[in-house]
Amino acid sequence: MASPQSTRSETPGNFRFEFDPVNRILMVRFEGHLTQALVEQFYREGKECWMATDARAAILDGSSVTEVVLSSELIRQFARQDPVLELTGRPRVFVVPRTEIFGLARMFQITGESKQPFLHVVRTMDQAFALLGIHSANFEPIEARRAS
Repeated sequence: MASPQSTRSETPGNFRFEFDPVNRILMVRFEGHLTQALVEQFYREGKECWMATDARAAILDGSSVTEVVLSSELIRQFARQDPVLELTGRPRVFVVPRTEIFGLARMFQITGESKQPFLHVVRTMDQAFALLGIHSANFEPIEARRAS
């Protein structure tokens, strides 16, 4: 279940974009707390980055996410959004090794399945690579981002 806001100091969330030009895969690596502000910033910047690179697929790496500070209802709202027209039909793979966060990612996937049938949730990067039909990748940094 999503974690409520807490009184302890929050590890700020951030994300960074990387791109593998050979396989044309956009990688987004999330770290720390996943908050509404961070997700909204990612949606804005991710669309621009995806279109600028003309990626054929994306991997959203949640391996370094320490906590999801989003309500279940907010996760469902994000899942019900229509994908950007230019990205329709392109696969996106969430890599989420932590069990409690994996469950939230699966909830997102199931809720949005009719609008985003090319969204997959896996536990390892090897599984993501297999889904995308690649054996290895060479991701190069694009630009670091941090929620304000």
